[in-house]
Amino acid sequence: MKEQLTNDMSVGNPAKKLFFFAVPIVLGNLFQQLYNIIDSMVVGRFVGAQALAAVGASTAIVFLFVAVATGSSIGYSVVISQLFGAKDQDRMMTAIYTALISTFVLGLILMIIGAAGTGGILVLMRTPADIYRDAADYLRIYMFGLVFLFMYNTLNAVYNALGASKIPLYFLAGSSILNIVLDLYFVIRLQMGVTGVAWATLIAQGLAAVISFINLLFRLKKIETETKPVLFDRKLLFQMGRIAVPSMVQQSIVSFGMVFVQSLVNSFGSVVLAGYTAATKIDSIAIMPMVNVGNAVSTFTAQNIGAKKPERIREGLRAGRLMAAGIAVVITGILFFKGDVLIAQFVDEAVNAEVIAIGVDYLRVVSVFYALMGLMNVVNAVLRGAGDVGVFMAGTLCNFGCRVVFAYILAHFLGASGIWWSVPIGWAAAFTIGTLRYRSGKWKEKGIVEREKDCKETGESI
Repeated sequence: MKEQLTNDMSVGNPAKKLFFFAVPIVLGNLFQQLYNIIDSMVVGRFVGAQALAAVGASTAIVFLFVAVATGSSIGYSVVISQLFGAKDQDRMMTAIYTALISTFVLGLILMIIGAAGTGGILVLMRTPADIYRDAADYLRIYMFGLVFLFMYNTLNAVYNALGASKIPLYFLAGSSILNIVLDLYFVIRLQMGVTGVAWATLIAQGLAAVISFINLLFRLKKIETETKPVLFDRKLLFQMGRIAVPSMVQQSIVSFGMVFVQSLVNSFGSVVLAGYTAATKIDSIAIMPMVNVGNAVSTFTAQNIGAKKPERIREGLRAGRLMAAGIAVVITGILFFKGDVLIAQFVDEAVNAEVIAIGVDYLRVVSVFYALMGLMNVVNAVLRGAGDVGVFMAGTLCNFGCRVVFAYILAHFLGASGIWWSVPIGWAAAFTIGTLRYRSGKWKEKGIVEREKDCKETGESI
């Protein structure tokens, strides 16, 4: 692996730079999604529909912790990207070390809290009694791996912030393959059931995090700085926190909303829950390419904001929109017409026809609006990369607020399928907010690097 550690996207053709930066992110995160989707496929096919429902019962809780990890990494990535764009190597290196240390501490704290509260969480979510024990075992083991989850998300954010999106791809591919092998070995050979897939995920993700960390430290030594980088800097942590904490809060609120939606789905019973679980696993991997295009646009925006080249961002946005829309059209066609084939990979088609029908209904409703979701992600990514966290938060919270409210309203009239229709309503709301803010041009004033310069001149506290 001789991949260069840094990639300056403030120079060169914007569309070309963005494309070749985005492709490894898309491929890497597709591998990352295989963690959960393979877990579900293995337990659904080799253990049964109830085991699939048990894994799905904790989906919203898993998403909550993933959201906190993602929110924190957003703050790290934006600041590191802007410092990289500004060619401030010394502070960039200090920001990286500060991010890694604070992430480890946060992950450790949440691991302890999460493992202790597993049982109570599942009770509050009205988890069906027939799957409660398996769901608790799966979630508890998952909690023990939170420190690896947090570290790995931050490590990926650092690599991507420096434009080195190919490096995480190597580790994600290797860990995904290991996860599949361990899933099959633990479940089929050792007959460990739901706990087997949980341990497989923990081991694969843990090894990936450790190796990725060692690799990053080795590569960082090759970056030249004028002074020796400080390992921890409160001021830089505060700057990253200005974006990370609101993003974490926003993502956590979103996840709490998903808990309410999950609880609503759980109330329809284990059959609906199994169909919903299979469909959302497919949905999560289907939308990931569009989400990753947005992540690439966010880093592209941050580097160019730091380099004081906002004019390049318009071209990056245009390229990102074309990429997201093109991907969406292809994926929509596949899921709309072949969704039943994909759902059938999770359960025995001969005895779970109702589960498959529920999953297909979800996919056909939601996939039609993937292009809208892709465009929403790209425009909001510009706001996030520029550091315009307030409006980015407002759009995301509006998205999931609408989703929760309309899920309960529509479910009352349409049954479980009403929950599916709430998803595109939320996307439309967030797209509208993000587009209006982008057109106002006010997001250009939110750069972290520029903010520090202004504060130094005025004596104002950052």
